[in-house]
Amino acid sequence: MLALSACRREPPPPSPEYEQASRQFRSLYAQKLDDAYLDPQMGEIEAQLQRVPQDSLDATSARELLERIQRERARMEGEVRAREEAVASARELPPTAGGGSAPLEAPSAPAEEPEVAAADAGASDAGSIAGPQVGTPASELVAGFRGCFQRGAPINVEGRGLRETWEMNSRTACRLEYPTHADSVLLIEEGRVLMVLPKSSVRTTTRTLDAGTDPDAGRQ
Repeated sequence: MLALSACRREPPPPSPEYEQASRQFRSLYAQKLDDAYLDPQMGEIEAQLQRVPQDSLDATSARELLERIQRERARMEGEVRAREEAVASARELPPTAGGGSAPLEAPSAPAEEPEVAAADAGASDAGSIAGPQVGTPASELVAGFRGCFQRGAPINVEGRGLRETWEMNSRTACRLEYPTHADSVLLIEEGRVLMVLPKSSVRTTTRTLDAGTDPDAGRQ
């Protein structure tokens, strides 16, 4: 019995470095979600995880969290590059084009357009022109911007496929706060605003099936 007692090992101690790094990671991720992986503070968390002793109780958890951070950072950097390339490609579209080469080209302005523009100009004097812009995370549209934006119908963008959209609701306070977005559609791609389009540039089309006309007409 004395021999067995002498051979018993104490469990490895927990790591204060891991506890601190894990707490900082949870706090940063709660604030920025996946964007946290690109935040400079994440480098400090990685350094803290690398200082966790190999013989501590938290050595395995520290290694797994470190691998997760490195893996997710690489994924986010790839998404950022793809988003920048998409925005650059969209900006290369000519302002006017024929033959359908630019699917989101705005048609000729209707006769009542000058009156709408005049109303928007008056609203601009009463409120801020700030609002969601290209690159704004879609998550900020859910509860940000005074709750003035709501999810719209998806748009089928030629060459890109079906994309989520947001638009401003009809509250008067919102039109005064964000007048430049009153008649605009926010096109979402990869979780961010890809383009801010005038509603007049969105064409509504019907698709004809064998049995007749599809009642659920799509928007392009």
